[in-house]
Amino acid sequence: MQPGIPVKNYIDQSQSFALCAVVLAWPILELIRSQRVGLAILLLAVSIAFLLNLSFVVLARTALVYVPIMLFFFAVFYLPRSTFYGAIVCFLFLAGSAWLGSSTLRDRTNSILLEYSRYGVSNEITSAGMRLEFWRKSLASFREAPVLGHGTGSVQMVFDRAAQGQTGLAAQTISNPHNQTLSVAVQWGMIGCTILFTMWIGQLTLFRGPGFYPWLGFIVIVQNIVSSLFNSHLFDFVPGWIYVIGVSLAAGMILQRVDGTSQICDGKNVER
Repeated sequence: MQPGIPVKNYIDQSQSFALCAVVLAWPILELIRSQRVGLAILLLAVSIAFLLNLSFVVLARTALVYVPIMLFFFAVFYLPRSTFYGAIVCFLFLAGSAWLGSSTLRDRTNSILLEYSRYGVSNEITSAGMRLEFWRKSLASFREAPVLGHGTGSVQMVFDRAAQGQTGLAAQTISNPHNQTLSVAVQWGMIGCTILFTMWIGQLTLFRGPGFYPWLGFIVIVQNIVSSLFNSHLFDFVPGWIYVIGVSLAAGMILQRVDGTSQICDGKNVER
């Protein structure tokens, strides 16, 4: 176990902590509106603790992208317009303070820019450089079989073939292109991508409306979509199960309430 990482690894821990921190925003706001300030402060402290861990202990770089997006959706959907812009300013102030106070946050951010700047200039093998190389190879293989793809489990084979006779970054091979859409596109082409995006959109439409469970389901999907720009998180064990459990729990509770409401309405109709 690595220091500061009690949850599996730093990527899975960052995703779990970020999700918990942002999901708590809805009950915190509702508790404040109902004047239950004590419990709201307790949950706020828990949420802040998760964010402090991300800022000062360990951070997956993908969290730098999905955390602001998740918080933005919360502000858009749930904050009154009178406080929306104030919340944006507050977030920028806190983010700036965390940037100045956390060497971890600065180092993780700067490493992205440094690694991307080296891609194409040198043959140095870096995390960001490998991602770009994997994406390039994935797009090339997708163009070879754009409709049906190369078949289930074909990513490793495709990458091994593209790496033959190459050196440095171009010789790197893997079974995971670190992008959910490209992983699906290589294996199942446009048909697979259509199914993937139809699933995401269909599930997002289920979680429209107010309430904790719509918020939970919606934000789990948003986090998965954004993080899947840089990882194949539907196919990874922990992120995949976070998605399955979060979406299933939220959808189940919503459908249960819909069924309960329908039964009450039917009972009233029978009485009439």
